[in-house]
Amino acid sequence: MPRRVPRVLFLCTGNSCRSQMAEGWLRALGRGRVEVQSAGIEAHGKNPRAIAVMAEAGVDISDQESTRLTPEMLAWADLVVTVCGHADAHCPTLPPGTRRLHWPLEDPARAQGSEAEVMAVFRATRDEIRRRVEDLLDTLDEEHET
Repeated sequence: MPRRVPRVLFLCTGNSCRSQMAEGWLRALGRGRVEVQSAGIEAHGKNPRAIAVMAEAGVDISDQESTRLTPEMLAWADLVVTVCGHADAHCPTLPPGTRRLHWPLEDPARAQGSEAEVMAVFRATRDEIRRRVEDLLDTLDEEHET
């Protein structure tokens, strides 16, 4: 009997930017090999710049919701990936057997400068998250085969 696909939860402070991009990338690149959600310690709404840079890369995250972490989400997840220091420090205790990774990503929403400079930071974050998601998929695929 085949095992079910892994369930990944991306967690950040406000579920507005980094975790949203990570969810979008994992859904797009995973193509059904994994289930994914994202949440925040708080819910700050979706960042329009994050939506825009993901659309530039061909990934539509506009229908994703900015949600607050619930105990049910933690129980659902096989792996929780924190994408900022605040979420890493404030992540609740995970259920037994749930793994945790931390990706220390800078918050592009804090970028300053011209619109072009701020968007460049968002694009760099988007691309870094894509690389990390590709590596995560490789690891999950290897684990799922064994």
